[in-house]
Amino acid sequence: MREGTGPVYIGVFDMFKIGVGPSSSHTMGPMLASGLFLDLLRDSEVSARSVKCYLRGSLAFTGRGHATDRAVALGLLGFRPDTVDINKADAALGELKATRMLQVPGLGSLKFCPGEDVVFDTEELEGGHPNQLRFEALGDTPDVLVGQTYFSIGGGFVHTRAELDRLSAGEAREDEVPFGFRNASELLAMVEDSQLSIAQIMRENEVALRSPKAVDADLAAIWAEMDACISRGLAEHGTLAGGLGLRRRAPDIYRRLQTSLANDKRLPFASNDWLTVYAMAVNEENAAGGRIVTAPTNGAAGVVPAVLRFFLSHCLEDEKTYAEEAELVREFLLTAGAIGGLIKRNASISGAEAGCQGEVGTASAMAAAGLCAVLGGTPWQIENAAEIALEHHLGMTCDPVAGLVQVPCIERNGFGAIKAVAAASLALHGDGTHFMPLDNCIEAMRQTGLEMNSKYRETALGGLAVNVPNC
Repeated sequence: MREGTGPVYIGVFDMFKIGVGPSSSHTMGPMLASGLFLDLLRDSEVSARSVKCYLRGSLAFTGRGHATDRAVALGLLGFRPDTVDINKADAALGELKATRMLQVPGLGSLKFCPGEDVVFDTEELEGGHPNQLRFEALGDTPDVLVGQTYFSIGGGFVHTRAELDRLSAGEAREDEVPFGFRNASELLAMVEDSQLSIAQIMRENEVALRSPKAVDADLAAIWAEMDACISRGLAEHGTLAGGLGLRRRAPDIYRRLQTSLANDKRLPFASNDWLTVYAMAVNEENAAGGRIVTAPTNGAAGVVPAVLRFFLSHCLEDEKTYAEEAELVREFLLTAGAIGGLIKRNASISGAEAGCQGEVGTASAMAAAGLCAVLGGTPWQIENAAEIALEHHLGMTCDPVAGLVQVPCIERNGFGAIKAVAAASLALHGDGTHFMPLDNCIEAMRQTGLEMNSKYRETALGGLAVNVPNC
């Protein structure tokens, strides 16, 4: 089993980031990379006149469906995924298309036309992660003044080649935290030694990096954004953009569920229906480019919120005070974040690197762990729940039709939520002892991703992506 080395800590706020759809790796990451390149250009003090961007690997194959070219342009215009105002962004894009010029603080005017200067390069690919984008700044001649390649590795994480190499060596994050664990075995050993829960260990780490008040406020903000995304998705109607002609289904399903309950006619699969509709609401919002929280990615963003909303709305027997509910939310998210960090550290959360097992599989494991925790599970039952959920996503491909985060992604989040609840329930029926450790399951997922044909890893070149109706 592979183990990273070095004092790496991946925290809960690494797993949960507020941004925009439809993809953390293909939209949020490139938007951030654009801003990083502008910072590099300012530091270089060269007299640049124009900028070009080359999308490579999965970003080239599915970038149009994921609006990667739009994200690059927005990043160069100064927008960030966590604060972007969509209305202002659209207006700025319109002006850019008309003038073909960027007005960049500290750099002046730079020629840039999104339709010409974002190149979908399906031929070139450096070693490393398959989500690659290269920026080049030119002067008055064709010579490149400053160039930099960035790797968007999933979940909104962006790295240069040097940073990616340090990440592979386990040296990317060296924050001083009281509990630095590399794998689930070490985490459980720390739990036993400290007599703290997994959530408490994660909280101790987070408050070493920011104040307790800030940790609580940021966790509350994460859940508020997730919950609001569900509510928007349950209310919005219409057809999703992209050319597939898919209409939003969550609002109609939600209305029928409410009518069924109002008439006291419970559907035989009501629990599954609620989980599915909450998850689909999030991912329909994501597909529409709405405001989203990575959990751990945009493509898998519906699983964790759906399970947490289901728990709060359908599983609590006694009415909780605001403070009590807030504490449950913190416990859920901190526990889920621990599991997501383990999988990211020892395998991958990127569909381009591991297939959808790395996205929805990870999200399901995170949600199963969080649910098991708030239902009173022991740390060993929580680890078991995460393993069960991940195990039953192994081998899942990432084959988005037309490169859009719609088919099969929206429904797949619903099934990931259902599996998460089933995994937590099964773990709670046991005492935490089980045959397959979570660490071994994570390693199996990593190996499966490495051996998976690239056609099935977010290139839209195989699977469902090429087996579509003839119109």
